[in-house]
Amino acid sequence: MTDARNSRGTTKERFADLAESYLGVEGVTCPGTEPGARGFGRGGLKVGGKLFAMVSQDRLVVKLPAERVDQLVAGGDGDHFDPRKNGVAMREWFIVDPSSDLDWHALAEEARAYVGALR
Repeated sequence: MTDARNSRGTTKERFADLAESYLGVEGVTCPGTEPGARGFGRGGLKVGGKLFAMVSQDRLVVKLPAERVDQLVAGGDGDHFDPRKNGVAMREWFIVDPSSDLDWHALAEEARAYVGALR
């Protein structure tokens, strides 16, 4: 079932909607609110200063437990994130397939909870 928050749009539009839903959430830093941010994940969502969701390769990328990433990959909803495209995937990072019907808000919330618990 798809709700209005999960409606199709460009990746940039969908991520902007996702980021907007985190504005004002305690402990969460939204893209563009961190002066001088550079490097990996600079345009991403962070909790406690740690990245939990971002856009890369024009796709949503979230940090989840390795077992959960394996489960999502096995379900055909995306793949392990390989930022350098050199065959070295990051075990705890999942890149969502553009054709997936996964709810980005639910995935981001799952990622926020996971990363927030790692502190």
